[in-house]
Amino acid sequence: MNILSLVRQSAEKRILVLPHAVRQMSRPDRMITMAEVRLAIVNGELVEDYPEDVRGRSCLILGQGESNRPIHVVCSPKTEYLAVITAYLPSEQEWEENFKMRKL
Repeated sequence: MNILSLVRQSAEKRILVLPHAVRQMSRPDRMITMAEVRLAIVNGELVEDYPEDVRGRSCLILGQGESNRPIHVVCSPKTEYLAVITAYLPSEQEWEENFKMRKL
């Protein structure tokens, strides 16, 4: 099964937002809501797969938030839940125009 399918199956059970993600989502310059994170998980697309992540297999998903702003969500599917490791607004300085490819 592909990582995106695993993510969505895990998210249907429960979403656990890790402390780092809470800190990143609640920064005044970001303010990313759980609704936006859920939308990214359900409707977003896979940007990067991290099969060897020390936290367990994880991935980076690109989704759309309020006013269609791009949101990146890094998450790791577990048997009983989806762990949201972080969520942030990708910067144009680090990402190509479509926010799917890192700038070299």
